[in-house]
Amino acid sequence: MKKIGKRKTFMLGTFFGIAAGLLSFYGITTRSFGAFVMGTMLIGCYQGFAQYYRFAAADSVPAQSKGKAISIVMAAGVAAAIIGPNLARYTQHIGSATFAYSFLSVTVLSLIAFFVTYSIKLDERKKLPELESTKSPGRPLKEIISKRNTVTALISSAVGYSVMTMIMTATPIAMQHCGHSDSASATVIQWHLLGMFVPSFFTGTLIKKYGVHTVILVGIIILLIHLTFALTGTDFMHFISGLIFLGIGWNFMYIGGSTLLTQVYSLEEKEKTQAFHDFLVFAVMSASSFSAGGILRYWGWQGVNIAVVPFLIIALVVIVIYGKNRQQHLSTVIK
Repeated sequence: MKKIGKRKTFMLGTFFGIAAGLLSFYGITTRSFGAFVMGTMLIGCYQGFAQYYRFAAADSVPAQSKGKAISIVMAAGVAAAIIGPNLARYTQHIGSATFAYSFLSVTVLSLIAFFVTYSIKLDERKKLPELESTKSPGRPLKEIISKRNTVTALISSAVGYSVMTMIMTATPIAMQHCGHSDSASATVIQWHLLGMFVPSFFTGTLIKKYGVHTVILVGIIILLIHLTFALTGTDFMHFISGLIFLGIGWNFMYIGGSTLLTQVYSLEEKEKTQAFHDFLVFAVMSASSFSAGGILRYWGWQGVNIAVVPFLIIALVVIVIYGKNRQQHLSTVIK
């Protein structure tokens, strides 16, 4: 992004999606498991590029509107939650190989994304006189990530994403163990996805009105509410209610963390800071996803939910201490 700009980078990312759909389609139709695995891996690469759409939106608006810009981008997940499952459902039985055309639709969607990105002007590499004169590389990354707001942003995003992923990954298997049908599991996950993305329509407004630290704190509390449902029963209503709260809590913590991050870097520091943020968040998220199966196997559904408590406590302590210090600093400035 720093070399060629966001627009060309996003266009490059869509080529991973185009290749992913074609390779997955080939793997399914030829029964090549290796090709299918590589295809799904390329889907992950494409998503890695797509994660930066929210930062592109935030970097294009004034400081007071960054949270709202990120929220609007994330709100597109509502459409994805509806279109994605239905697209898979209506294409899975086309042809002789089940789900082959579902993965081919990834290629079609990536092509659409390519032309949309191509048509949008994202010329953020403007030659600003003040930047040309200094050509400063900015602060070292180590210095940036040692700041309180950066630490808070990293912990908020990482904890929110890892807690959500660990529990969501285990949910369908846990529901099966508890005697629920596959249809019931699909319903719970779909409502969970709506819980993740519907709040995006107003999360930015809440951040602007009450402050990003407050929204992150509320997100932690909402995730704790999920735990009260998960640890008190395994009925269908316990699962669906808990997973809705899980989605909302993730939304507040992830959008809150991403918004707070945009406040810690300067123009010349943004690429490396954003990259470190997403690398850390998704490394932690991957570890939590991999651990979900083992924890569920040995300690059950309640064990999975108890396992996330220490992470929530850490996030709660950080946001209370740093949020309090920030409020005291603002009060001093106002006085």
